[in-house]
Amino acid sequence: MRTNSLKRKLKAGQPTIGALVGFPSPAMVETLGWLGMDFVVIDCEHGIMDYETAEHMIRAAELSDITPIVRIGMNIQQHIQRYLDGGAAGVMIPFVNEGAQAHAVVDAVKYPPVGKRGLFGGRGSRYGIQPIPDYVREANEETFIALQIETLEGLDHQDAIIATPEVDVIFLGPGDLSAVLSVPGQMTHPTVVSTIEGLVPKILAAGKQAGTIALDGKQAAHWHTRGVNWLLTGTNRLFTAGARQYLQDCRQALAGGTVGRS
Repeated sequence: MRTNSLKRKLKAGQPTIGALVGFPSPAMVETLGWLGMDFVVIDCEHGIMDYETAEHMIRAAELSDITPIVRIGMNIQQHIQRYLDGGAAGVMIPFVNEGAQAHAVVDAVKYPPVGKRGLFGGRGSRYGIQPIPDYVREANEETFIALQIETLEGLDHQDAIIATPEVDVIFLGPGDLSAVLSVPGQMTHPTVVSTIEGLVPKILAAGKQAGTIALDGKQAAHWHTRGVNWLLTGTNRLFTAGARQYLQDCRQALAGGTVGRS
């Protein structure tokens, strides 16, 4: 089992920065690693990736030394463990609304006696080349779990979700929270921000890490000063911002008539 550098950094109190990839592109994942991202979330909740494509994206992450986490839309053990058997270093599960659902994630991710994951010598154990007892022990230590609180039900049952053993990160999704708090799309609305800020101290007190979206450096600094060390953005936003700035710069230069002059 590969060492999970993301977990090591979080345990050391270091802020970590990652990107959500919703496109079926191993090359994009690999590039994020070469750029220095700490982790990537392969989005199999909203993205169109199938199991095989996700596995190739996981391989690309390993190649450029970026921790591959898979966001999985269905909290079903047989579904979750297929991504783990494909080599995912951990999972991010959305719409966790109560304690029982949180415990179900742990059961799907961790092997007995910690959880109930079915045993298989997949990529994590180098296809069974690693001794299985060693693999099981290391997998239970290294696999990463992030649970998303992003609904009114989740807010109502926050204490039970946050208290769930073996969970590494509680992710507070401002997008869906903005919708259920009646300010859809306004992720920096005071109601959304205050809701997230109110949860962070409780998460930290439970010995877990807090995570949320940081679209730019200003947001990253804001959340880091409040104890959030798992910071996530989207590759669509990175691409859009870079392309928009490039077009703006080129069009300004062309309009000024400076292109091609020595």
